[in-house]
Amino acid sequence: QVQLVESGGGLVQVGGSLRLSCVGSGSLFRIMGWYRQAPGKQRELVAMIRSDSSTNYVDSVKGRFTISRDNAENTVYLQMSSLKPEDTAVYYCNAKYFSWTKDYWGQGTQVTVSS
Repeated sequence: QVQLVESGGGLVQVGGSLRLSCVGSGSLFRIMGWYRQAPGKQRELVAMIRSDSSTNYVDSVKGRFTISRDNAENTVYLQMSSLKPEDTAVYYCNAKYFSWTKDYWGQGTQVTVSS
């Protein structure tokens, strides 16, 4: 059974930093990423990274968040810096074996940025 296990969320003050981690079981995921969902809002893509380390970011986090991965460990990280209250959300790890295959999701981890 494929599993994505997240860790690293929590409460942080404005301007602080957090690092999220997500470990995937099974075969290498070619595409891994992070989504977030704030109360009353739709889930949005925050950042994604492919097995060749190419990346995409939503405009609102560019220059503040960095996504990286360890292919040997089937793990993806999200380093979040200069956090803002609007970054408060449940963050979900997402993974796909290929772009045309199904999505796998982690259980979600809460990130709260207090002002």
